[in-house]
Amino acid sequence: MLFPTTDFAIFLAVVFALSWLLNQHRTAWKWCILAASYVFYGWWDPRLVSLLALVSTLAWASALWVERTNQDRARRRRTLVSVAVLLLPLAWFKYYGFFALNVANAFESLGLRPPLPLLQVLLPIGISFYTFMAISYVVDVSRYQIQVSRWLDVSLYLAFFPHLIAGPIVRSEELIPQIRRPRDAGRIDVSRASFLIVGGLFKKMVISSFLASQIVDPVFGAPNAHGGLEVLIAIYAYAIVIYADFSAYSDIAIGVALLLGFEFPANFDRPYTAVSLRDFWRRWHMTLSRWLRDYLYIPLGGSRHGEFRTAVNITITMLLGGLWHGAGWTFVAWGAFHGIGQVIGRWRARRAEGFGIVEPQSRWIVARKQLVTFNLVCLGWVFFRADSIASAFEILGRLGAAGTTALVTPLVLLTIAAMLGVQYLPADPTARLREGFGGLGPVLQGGALALCLFVITTLGPQGVTPFIYFRF
Repeated sequence: MLFPTTDFAIFLAVVFALSWLLNQHRTAWKWCILAASYVFYGWWDPRLVSLLALVSTLAWASALWVERTNQDRARRRRTLVSVAVLLLPLAWFKYYGFFALNVANAFESLGLRPPLPLLQVLLPIGISFYTFMAISYVVDVSRYQIQVSRWLDVSLYLAFFPHLIAGPIVRSEELIPQIRRPRDAGRIDVSRASFLIVGGLFKKMVISSFLASQIVDPVFGAPNAHGGLEVLIAIYAYAIVIYADFSAYSDIAIGVALLLGFEFPANFDRPYTAVSLRDFWRRWHMTLSRWLRDYLYIPLGGSRHGEFRTAVNITITMLLGGLWHGAGWTFVAWGAFHGIGQVIGRWRARRAEGFGIVEPQSRWIVARKQLVTFNLVCLGWVFFRADSIASAFEILGRLGAAGTTALVTPLVLLTIAAMLGVQYLPADPTARLREGFGGLGPVLQGGALALCLFVITTLGPQGVTPFIYFRF
C-alpha cells in the first residue's frame, strides 16, 4: 500500500478513528494497530506477513534468552548468536542471489561447475529496515538500555505501519515506551502532521516525479544518447530526486505517526549544506547513520585504537552501509567511496592540526567546502543510481561529450536550483510556513490543504511510482 493513494487515505481514516476510540484500552488498541499494520504490509503480498511475524518472534525470544544471564561473556555470546539468527532472513532474501551469482562467475572463469544453484529470490519489501530495528532491540536489551517487552509490544514496535517500509529507523527505547502508554488526543499537533504529509506528497509526486521522468531516467537509461551537459544536469537532478523522494517518505511517515500520537526522530537535516562527507552523514538518513555508528562502528572499536584502526572501522562501516542499500557492486562502490572519502577528510584534518594550521571559517571558505562536498556526493550518487559499475563509468565518461541539450529545460534547472536554494536559506522556511499554517483557523487550514492537494494532483503524474527506498 503506497502512501500517495486513495487506498491508503481510506486505510488511514479507519485506523485513525479506531486508534483513538481504543486509546484507553491498551491491549485492544495494540492488537488493532498490529492487525492494521499487517494489513498494510500484506497489501503487496499476504505471504510477507508471516516473515514479519517470524522476525518479530525471533527478536522477542532472543531478547528473553539474552536477558536470562547476567554473565557478561555469556550475554555477549548470546547476543552475537541472536544477531546472526536475525540476519539469516535478510541474508537469504537479499544477498543469496548476489553471492551465488558471483561465486558462479568465479567458478566458471576457472572452468569449474558452480557449487550453488542460481535462484531468483523475491526481496520482501522493507526487510532491511525491520531487521535492523529487531537487531537494535536485542542489543539494547543486552546493554541494559531497555527492559524485555511482551511479544505484542515487540511485534507492534517492528510492524508499526508508518515506519515499516522505509523508516525512519526508530530505536526500541524511542518507540516501545510510547506504545505502552495512552496518548492525549488533545495534544495532537494536527497542523504539523498535515503540513508534513502534504509537503511530502508534493516532494514525491511533483518534484521527484518531474525530474525523474524529464531527465534522470532518460539519461541514466541510455547515456550514450545524451551530451555532456544533459548528463551533468541529470546527475545533479538525481541528487534532488533521491532527496525529495526519500525525505518525502520520512515526512509522511512522521506526519502519520503524529496523527496517531507518536513522535518519530527526524531523518534529514538539509544534507546538501554539508561541509564534508562526514557532515553529510550527520544530515542524511540520520537514523541509519546513528544505527551504523552505535551498532557497528563503535562495537568495531570506533576511534579508540589509533588512526589506522579508525580508518579501517570507518571503511568497513560504510562498505556494509552501502551493501545494506542493495546487493550489488554499485552499492559496494558507493559505500567504499564514502568510506574512503571520510578517511581522507579525517586524515587531512589531522594533518592540518598537526602542523598547527587553523583554517579561518569565513563565509567563502564554508561555501567552498559545501560546493566540493555536494559535488562529491553527486559523484557517489552516479554509482548508487547506475545499473552496473560499467554503466556508472559510461555515464561519467559522457561528461564533456558533445550532444543534444534538449532535456536541459529552464523548468528542470529552476526545480533543481529551488530545491537546493531552500536548503541554503539562513532560516528554515518550512518551519515558518508551518507556524503560519498552524496559526490559521480550521476552515482556512482545510481550504489551504484542499488547494495544496489540488495542485499536487494537477501537477503530479498519472499513477504513483514506489518510493526509491522501498527496494532496500
